[in-house]
Amino acid sequence: MNFKRQNREAVEVNLTALIDIVFLLLIFFMVSTTFSKENHLSIDLPEASADAHANTVQAIEIVISANGEYSINEQALLNQQITTLKRGIQKTLGERTTAPVIITADANTPHQAVVRAMDAAGQLGLVNLSITTRQAGASD
Repeated sequence: MNFKRQNREAVEVNLTALIDIVFLLLIFFMVSTTFSKENHLSIDLPEASADAHANTVQAIEIVISANGEYSINEQALLNQQITTLKRGIQKTLGERTTAPVIITADANTPHQAVVRAMDAAGQLGLVNLSITTRQAGASD
């Protein structure tokens, strides 16, 4: 007996509808999700009881006047150029490779003068920079 083979169609799963449903779910969750942005930080600062001047490492103090004139460790510089400032810092450093740098600027000092001092120290590899301030309400 000769039986004819039946042509079997390949079984296929139509994924188009499944993809449509996944995209609809994705859009639903994107639209229904609320995003909250925190715009403040709540931090508790550590306390220190040590004297700030107890450090034995000699710091380099750069003082900037109201008109942008520099002095390094009470030695006035000739001009306001960054190369002069770098030479003055290198001379003060001497054989040392690192030292803390304290920048003290008048309240009316141009911002560019402070940035120039920070840039000169950074170009020489000095990364421990601090800017002096006074307490609010403190008299001169």
